[in-house]
Amino acid sequence: MRTLGYLLLVAALLAGWLLPTERYITPKRGVGYVLGILGGSLMLILLIYSLRKRYPSLSFLGSTPRWFRFHMLLGILGPLCILYHANFRTGATNSNVALFAMLIVAGSGFIGRYLYRHIHNGLYGRKLALGELRSGAESLKANSYGAELLPELVARLERAEKRMLESGPSLSLLGFSKPAFVAGTEALERWRLHRYVRRTLRSRSRDRIISQEAPRLRAAACAYVDRRLAATRRFAGFEGYERMFSLWHALHIPLIFMMIFAAIVHVIAVHVY
Repeated sequence: MRTLGYLLLVAALLAGWLLPTERYITPKRGVGYVLGILGGSLMLILLIYSLRKRYPSLSFLGSTPRWFRFHMLLGILGPLCILYHANFRTGATNSNVALFAMLIVAGSGFIGRYLYRHIHNGLYGRKLALGELRSGAESLKANSYGAELLPELVARLERAEKRMLESGPSLSLLGFSKPAFVAGTEALERWRLHRYVRRTLRSRSRDRIISQEAPRLRAAACAYVDRRLAATRRFAGFEGYERMFSLWHALHIPLIFMMIFAAIVHVIAVHVY
């Protein structure tokens, strides 16, 4: 369903960009004018989510998760309406400022959604705790595979996980960059461990039984390595994503108010001058 929504959004953007919409839609009257009002109204309504989240007394408006979903939907439909209102073209200075402010806010929303998914269970679920991620990694450690055929696998995994946890800058100010370092370290360690599994099983291929079962053993061992490293990556990168989300939130709110101010100036300029 989510993929279908993205495809429809891309199709709508391409249609507006490629088709000569200015022949049928003008921002000053008719459908184009209505789209401008509708898009601006939707962008204002999405602010209710922030109010609902901050003030529990507004619980009569509905649950916070439901408003979050509505907030994300309006953050797509509002800019889409305004883009069609503007015919996907630039215009006067005041309208350009309002348009680009809206596009920045919409782009910021997609970035926030990406970060949100890394620190929550699902898109609308509860926030993950570091303890839960640690428990997930520890439970994988308790199910070591192939200890006899791959005697060094667990020890190598332990060292790889340690390097992942220690990767990235030590300064808290640069902690937001840690997920990128962790991901790079994970890719390198996965390649090393997969190579160890392949070489070790190949060296024991003289045994007929091991030779016959080598593909299955290799697949199972590599899958185990991938699960372990993935759990460690989530644990190691959690703090960085959380810090990035906090920085994003601190920037996203001022951008919204800048967009609202630019939109008000645009509306006044259009109707007064």
